[in-house]
Amino acid sequence: MDALKEMHKRVVLLAPDKVLLPEGVRSGFGVRVEGGMITAVGPMEQFAGQDLPVCALKRRLLMPGFIDAHHHVTQTFGKSLVFGEPSEIFKRVWVPMEQYMDAEAIDVATRLAAWESLRGGFTTVADAGTRATVGMEIVADAVSAVGLRCVLGVICNDLQGGQSVASKEEILQLAQHHLHRWGASPIIHPSLAISIPEAASDEVLVAVTQLAREAHVAFQTHLNEHLAAVERSLVATGLRPLQRLGHLGAIGPELLAAHATLLTPDEITLMRDSGAAVSYNPVASVWKGNAVAPALLLSELGVRLGLGTDGTRSDAFRLMDAAETAQRLAYTMASGDSSSGGGWRWLDMGLQGGADAVGLTNKVGVITPGAYADMLVVNLDVPELVPSWDLEWELVRLANRDQIESVIVHGRLRLDRGMPVDWDGSALMDRARTLAENIVASAPIHRINPLASEHRAQWGARHP
Repeated sequence: MDALKEMHKRVVLLAPDKVLLPEGVRSGFGVRVEGGMITAVGPMEQFAGQDLPVCALKRRLLMPGFIDAHHHVTQTFGKSLVFGEPSEIFKRVWVPMEQYMDAEAIDVATRLAAWESLRGGFTTVADAGTRATVGMEIVADAVSAVGLRCVLGVICNDLQGGQSVASKEEILQLAQHHLHRWGASPIIHPSLAISIPEAASDEVLVAVTQLAREAHVAFQTHLNEHLAAVERSLVATGLRPLQRLGHLGAIGPELLAAHATLLTPDEITLMRDSGAAVSYNPVASVWKGNAVAPALLLSELGVRLGLGTDGTRSDAFRLMDAAETAQRLAYTMASGDSSSGGGWRWLDMGLQGGADAVGLTNKVGVITPGAYADMLVVNLDVPELVPSWDLEWELVRLANRDQIESVIVHGRLRLDRGMPVDWDGSALMDRARTLAENIVASAPIHRINPLASEHRAQWGARHP
């Protein structure tokens, strides 16, 4: 622990029992970390004779931190308010809530989300942008203070309810400013976003896509997620959301499509041929979706795929389990495919696949020279993993976040057994409780279904 605490100040050789490399789990390997980067990986014999402090990690797995390819870091104050709610909760919960959040509330909510993400094993998240009126520096400063790497989207909508709310020039000025303002940060990576395609005119959709393409950053949008959104697009334009992007030429390797659950065969072909990426969000599909993205089919066809939480719960191990389970129930059970991805696929999708999807290939989600030192120390000395026959499968189905002992981002220890090492987590939770209570009481949030206690009472009244 002491050695990990000081690793950002010196060159360190990490010596775990096992290390997860791109080709799989290996034993007897060392990982050299310097200046926030992984500088060497190889058998321990490779480092013999080098005068390096060695941090032995007995019965521990050293693995890359996970990538959450789709998050909303400013929405943590809502949480269970959206449980049991039908699909388009952004209209009835998230937008009303965020509009009542000032700079302090956004700061606290974002810090809380960042802490949750790190506790769950995510060292990088792609944030799809906030509708709050505060500046993006509030979000960037908050995730940076907690130590979470963030692909930070700025929303470039020019329409609201079909009416113009900004000019193309204003949107492009906003986007350009966002792309160039984070150069001094080692863990903030800019991205452009449009909430849903219908929130932008054709002209702005094309311009923002082109700008992201030229800047080699991700362009994030919620795409073909719900039946209502698909139908609205058909009524307004005669095209489904993804078809509209294709018609405009606003689809390419820069696109990070969140959800993509409702895909026709020609849309799947369009995704494959364009080089676009998908954030597969299985928990969001289960909790409030209309369908499950055909992730295994997309993967087999070569579509780039990462795993995302959509801000549901920041637990990477449960996310992988959900990813496999959703595919099994929605697709592979009926065809007798008992492998359903073979275990490793969901692990890779949460690591290298997520890195590729968010535009950080070979920089995160992998332990290799030249990558950022974003890693997890996972305790293998637990009954759930004894005996261990297939660790990659076991990580998907049996591992849990309680086994994450250390979370390292950019070569710096950020959490020890789920708790921050250099700031007061209890004080943050106290402040979050107070702020969330005030905001939720004030915001015009509209729930369709009752809370669990109310639902029980209603059921009891019908079944005396």
